[in-house]
Amino acid sequence: MPVRVCIVGAGPSGMAALGMFKKLESQGEACEVTVYEKQDAPGGLWNLTWRTGLDQYGETVHSSMYRDLFSNGPKEVLEFPEYSFLEHFGKEIPSCPPRAILQDYLQGYWRFLGIERSDVLVKHSVKEVSYDDVKKIFSVTVKDLVENQESSQEFDKVLVASGHFSTPHVPTFPGIESFEGRVLHAHDFRNAREFTGKNCLLIGSSFTAEDVALQLYKFGAKSVTISWRSQPMGFAWPDTVKEVPLLTKVSGKTCYFKDGHQEEVDAIILCTGYRHSFPFMAPDIRLEATNTFNLPHLYRNCQWYGTRPGTKDTDGSLFYLGMTNQFYTFTLFMMQGLWSAHVVKGLLTVPSREECVAQIEEYLEQDKLLNTCHKMIDNQAQYMERLRADIGHQVCLTGSATVLKRWDQDKRQDILTYRDKAHENIFTGVVSPVLTEPWVQLLDDSPGTYLGRECVDDNPSRD
Repeated sequence: MPVRVCIVGAGPSGMAALGMFKKLESQGEACEVTVYEKQDAPGGLWNLTWRTGLDQYGETVHSSMYRDLFSNGPKEVLEFPEYSFLEHFGKEIPSCPPRAILQDYLQGYWRFLGIERSDVLVKHSVKEVSYDDVKKIFSVTVKDLVENQESSQEFDKVLVASGHFSTPHVPTFPGIESFEGRVLHAHDFRNAREFTGKNCLLIGSSFTAEDVALQLYKFGAKSVTISWRSQPMGFAWPDTVKEVPLLTKVSGKTCYFKDGHQEEVDAIILCTGYRHSFPFMAPDIRLEATNTFNLPHLYRNCQWYGTRPGTKDTDGSLFYLGMTNQFYTFTLFMMQGLWSAHVVKGLLTVPSREECVAQIEEYLEQDKLLNTCHKMIDNQAQYMERLRADIGHQVCLTGSATVLKRWDQDKRQDILTYRDKAHENIFTGVVSPVLTEPWVQLLDDSPGTYLGRECVDDNPSRD
């Protein structure tokens, strides 16, 4: 009897896992893989939607994407070693393409892996997952959103790949409930053009605040104020963008800050991050974590062990994929999927429980020391090497760390132009072309327009 495998979520992480099971189909134990996805199509966060709040079925909207989003990291660190951007598009493309281009590339990779649309049960929302210690099986309850009916099925293994950037963390501030403008979390931010000519306040000081601020500047916001809690990002912002200490209270349209100054704004956008949220998982097997590079409970940041009070083991049969903070993304999902498929199919034997738990705790302690961007990049590069060594994967991806560090330097030099830089392919050494127009002037992100834009083969802005 084949191993019954359930994958929860068909975003880049879940689809990578599905693809790896197909890739290893002829090796190890036979598997019967079922994938559930609540959206209309695979894609996860990359599925742009106009909806916010709830969808047509009353489910929470998953995507946090917005119009005109361009990659905020080089495509060279996203590129799959076995399926290049050149192979997909038939030509080299610049390093920081728009969302739709990356989504198209992902879809091409899934086809390359042999995934068919029928392999994913879309419009199916997982409602409950529990583990029976005696039978050593999972019970998974799923709602067919179209038929409005629930059913349960048993599985031997469960891979949770539902992501952790869709449940907003929403703080509050005195007086914000009576603010006389627009208040929203970045999860519901869809179009920077809505704020043209407006004075905008962003709460937060990480990647979301950084990119939303740039979007607002690009599309003509009158001013952008970024309020930080721990420390400012410290970029050389354009004249209409500034960073200030934390918001303390709101009165009417007037916002007051920790340093004593005040200003009037038209909109408050909470760029305050997301929560790891898995309400469908039974409490004793539910991951409770924050957005760190090394996670509790998870050996190799994948395989579940009940290491804290109120949790239990699942005999190595539960996996959470794509749940760490990320510099590597698509390739990390690929490697985690491949690693997990090796374990499920019996191609990789993990150490004893004691050794796995000890390593989990060791890397949790290491995480406390990751206080610079370059340390974080190196830590994740080392993690990717551990996965590679475990499964004997032939392609080393640590070259991405060099690209990421150069990218970080580009941002520090000029936050407005880092997307205009060219980066070197870690597999071929080919340097990407650059567009003749700077990112800040690209107001149409449609694939046809983007791919038709003029490029040059060298980057005169490089030393």
